[in-house]
Order: sequence, then C-alpha cells, then structure tokens
Amino acid sequence: MTPVPALPVVFVAGLHAEARREAVEHLLAALPGSLALHHDLSGPGAAVVRTVRDAGGVRQRGEFPPVDDCPCCAVREDLVPQLRRLAEGRDCALAVVELWDSVEPRAMAEAVAEHAAGTLRPAGVVTAVDPALVLPYLACGDDLADVGLPAAPEDRRTVADTWARQLEYATVVAVAHGDDPVSEADLALLTQLHPTARQVAVGDPAFPLLAASGFDAAAAAERQHPASALLPQDAQEYGVGTLLWRHRRPFHPGRLYNALEDLTCAAPRSRGRFWLADRPDTLLSWDAAGGTLSVESAGPWLATLPDVAWAMVPGVRRAAAAIDWHPEFGDRVQLLAFTGPGIDRHGIRAMLASCLLSDAEYAAGRAAWRRLPSAFDALLDPAL
Repeated sequence: MTPVPALPVVFVAGLHAEARREAVEHLLAALPGSLALHHDLSGPGAAVVRTVRDAGGVRQRGEFPPVDDCPCCAVREDLVPQLRRLAEGRDCALAVVELWDSVEPRAMAEAVAEHAAGTLRPAGVVTAVDPALVLPYLACGDDLADVGLPAAPEDRRTVADTWARQLEYATVVAVAHGDDPVSEADLALLTQLHPTARQVAVGDPAFPLLAASGFDAAAAAERQHPASALLPQDAQEYGVGTLLWRHRRPFHPGRLYNALEDLTCAAPRSRGRFWLADRPDTLLSWDAAGGTLSVESAGPWLATLPDVAWAMVPGVRRAAAAIDWHPEFGDRVQLLAFTGPGIDRHGIRAMLASCLLSDAEYAAGRAAWRRLPSAFDALLDPAL
C-alpha cells in the first residue's frame, strides 16, 4: 500500500486580526482543498470555540473548556488531534491554522513537528501585518490582559513583546494593505525588524506558494537562539534606522544596570547578546520591545566549554562562533541591534560605550572583574 503523504500545515499568526483573517481567506480561495482551523479564546475562563471552514464558509463548529483554566493549554492539546482528523478525512489537501490574536506560532509549530511526524508536516509560518499598525503595536507596553488578549490567567506578556515574537519567528510576512496608502516608512520599519523574511502582499499571486513553501521547526529554533540569531544590520531609510553595535570589551555591571532604562527606551525594538565582566562565562540575551526589557541567561559561551562538549552544540551556533571568534575572548561579544524611527545613533553608541570597562578596569584583569558588585542579581538570580 502506498503511504499517504503527510498533510501540510500552514500557520497564520498575528495580533493584527483583520490582516490575519484576510491572509487566511486568500489562502483558502487560492489553494483548492484547503481548510482553516481556528480556536477562538475570547473571554477569560470561557469555552474555547473551534471552527473548521473552507472558502465557502464554516464546516464544523464546537466548544470545549479550558485546561486548568488555561485556554491556550487547551488549544495545544486540541490542535494536533484535530489536524490528524483532517488528515485522516482525506478531503483536505492543506490545513491552514489561523492562530488566535495573542497565540505565538512557535509553540504550535513545534507541537506539530514533534508530535505528528509522518501524519502532519509544518509547511509554513506566516505573520499577517497591517503596516500602519507595526509601530503602534511595537511601542505598546500594555499587558495583554489590559487590552483583553491574555491567553491564560497568569499571562504577563505585553502587546509589544508578543507582536515582536510573532513577527520575527515567521518566514513569510504577509502585508495586508487595506484601503489607505502604505507608508514607505512603515514598510521600511517592517523590513528592518525582520530582514530575512519573505515579505509579500496578501493579494500577490505568489503569496499562497510562498506561504506553503516549507518550514523547518528545528532550524527556526536555532535562528531564535540568542547565540546564533541573525540580527538586523545597520540601515537607514525613510527616517527609520537600525543601529548594530558591536564591541568585545565586557560591560561594567553597575554602569550597564544604571543605563538599562535609557537604553530600553532608546528604540521601540532592541535585541542581541552581551556579557558582563563579573559573569564572563554567561551568555546573556537582551530582548526589549515597547519599553520593557527582558535579560536572561542563555547558557555558557562556547569559549568556556571543553572541546568535547562542542559536538553537542548545534552546527549553526558553532558556525556563528567560528566566524566571529576572537583570540582572547572567543565568542564573547557585545552585539546589540536597535531599530525604530529617528533613533539617536550617536547617543546610543555613547551610552553603550560608557558602560564598558574603562582602560584601568580592563587592565586590572579577570580576577578583579569577578569582584565587581553584581548589579544584575535581581534580574538573573531572582531566587537569591
């Protein structure tokens, strides 16, 4: 018996609900045999509403309760079984998963890739965008709960960081132009935020083909890791700029901590990796959007690992480290990208430079660096 090919699954995400729905409708109309699966999480504690529809309208509709008072958890548990049913029904050539507003595509794409190999395969991750809303959403530091979009009762994400992750995980950015002319500045901001994505208008005939052109969840995870993430390069267009700042010398923990608020507010979006003089073995991630900053440990720098441990490190990270290797510091680096309209490049550079070790502090050596006051304990070791 000839094996049945795995059902391709395209995920369409985005907080811009009208743009997302427009993208899904175009896919259903352009790709015969496609069905869209959507879970509606409106209303905290309310039932999750699941719909399956084709280009002609709704085929199925059902409701089920949250899991442990968590609607998003219920979606994760329901998604793969529902997609498997579509695959087994043999009347679906492509499944389009329209993710609810604040649901991020990574968890859902990885669930399908991990739990349904052979039956389902991720074929694409699309984030649908209204260009006029890119900056307002990126600059919005409100909690999702404050705007009625939490995916779980304890959800403490903000509009800005959720939107940034939705955008930057996708391999295709579907631009819904709407009725108003598209601003060149809005498109420039979108491009600089995610320069490696395929950007295409929703109405472009190429959109359906790009949306389902293939997706590798493992490779996407490696692209998201702070140690190997490809950051935007220096750019300046239509008043929108990206500053990519690089340095080898470590940061003084106290001076950097005191500058965090100003640096976080210097651009609507900033991200990257960095290291502190008192924690020279720890790779730290910088992730800021909408005036809120997250600093986390992302594990050790490769320079701190024995040679035998390198075989367990993903090839993408080893390659990134080898390209950027320094004879003294190895892969340790300050690499931060700031993106937004009218950013003060000189001011950001000066602020960051002032946070580095001075010549005298640097000359004192690593033993002295480790004795510097650990200003980041509250952020990195909250249990202490």
